[in-house]
Amino acid sequence: MTQQAIATVSPWSGAEVDTEAWLGPVFRNEELAGLRLAIGGRVIALLVIAVLLFTIEVPAVFYFYFLLAALLVIGFGYYAIAVSKYDRPWHAYVLVFLDFALLSYALILPNPFSPFEFPLQVEGRSGNFIYFFVLITFVAYSFRPRLMIWAGLSGALCWGAGVLWIWSRPETVTEVPAPVTTESILRTILDPHFFDLPARLQELVVLLLVAGLWALVVHRSRRLVTRQAQVARERANLSRYFPPNIVEELARSDEPFAAVREQPVVVMFVDIVGFTRLSEALSAERVIEFLRAYHAILERTIFEHDGTLDKFLGDGVMATFGTPNVGSRDAANALTCARAITAAIELWNAGRLENDLTPVRVSIGIHYGPVILGELGSERRLEFAVLGDTVNVASRLEQLTRTLGCRIAVSDDAMSATREQTENMDEIGRGFRDMGPQSLRGRAQSITVWGANA
Repeated sequence: MTQQAIATVSPWSGAEVDTEAWLGPVFRNEELAGLRLAIGGRVIALLVIAVLLFTIEVPAVFYFYFLLAALLVIGFGYYAIAVSKYDRPWHAYVLVFLDFALLSYALILPNPFSPFEFPLQVEGRSGNFIYFFVLITFVAYSFRPRLMIWAGLSGALCWGAGVLWIWSRPETVTEVPAPVTTESILRTILDPHFFDLPARLQELVVLLLVAGLWALVVHRSRRLVTRQAQVARERANLSRYFPPNIVEELARSDEPFAAVREQPVVVMFVDIVGFTRLSEALSAERVIEFLRAYHAILERTIFEHDGTLDKFLGDGVMATFGTPNVGSRDAANALTCARAITAAIELWNAGRLENDLTPVRVSIGIHYGPVILGELGSERRLEFAVLGDTVNVASRLEQLTRTLGCRIAVSDDAMSATREQTENMDEIGRGFRDMGPQSLRGRAQSITVWGANA
């Protein structure tokens, strides 16, 4: 397998994504949650209104109970359609309009079961317009700004149509006759056919203002959900490459990788020996299944030892210890991690042998030295890069294990750094032996290598 001196990670840093594609389900869940909350609020509000109607005598009260039941049916029907496969965007607009049309009908036209007969002008100025604000609040839970605007327009249209109808009737009184005096004003106001058109128009304006303000609130809520979803997505992407303790640190930084810098890092390459021959006997689906199980083992083990999963390289993995920030036990963690990987693979092999599957042998190369960290790429695609001679040497050490007949090849620099970072060198370095100076392909100077099989 060919290794490269530049390893890239972090598809979250600058890559363009289809926002609608992944935010669509997020907003859909929020809309349904808001709709469920609106249904609950509608039930409670209608029950409270039903209780407040106890002063109305039978059978007149039945008319209002019928209207309340109709509003309840519309609400549950809206939810039933929304969660079904038959849901279409225009359904919500139709049902919202139906809500306001029904309420306008109930507030303007007289109760047919009432023993009392009042002029339409009295019905239109009874003060029941406040119930429009209850309905419009329910729509706010839809989490849809456009639907919120439509609710305001629907309410204004339905109520406005009723207002114009009453105003146009010949018996309607709208102005105080001259001469205008206190007595004439009172006489006009007390006239059962008086209809205060400016007051009704003021109600319409206030309704539209409330709808617009609610739409702004809903729009801001959607933006907050977008930010939260983006943060969650970024952290999920970070968690694919970094252990949890580093994810929190990176999430708090606006540009954690923007500054190019050089720092000492431990680089580890892990590869499967004889993967080509092993994969020849497997179907494509089985190869992918095998690699996923293998990568899961390496990922879990690397993160358990505070390493960074830099990149999957087919059947291999590149990991770093000391990125993005240098730690006090990077080299010791790397060697401990290498031992843990071989132990985890042996445990995996035990299960594979029980199922008559070929056991897996891995080779590991570890080197410690300076690397360059920073973002590479263009404005459309930025990736965090770890590059330098240290990466090349670690890759060559992994390949050298075949020649040396060992599973883990560690440079003397990495071994020396481990001695400085731990007091438990006898345990960590157990089984390693000095393999002497070794020449590495593509490198003029040889380096001292330590090798172990576990």
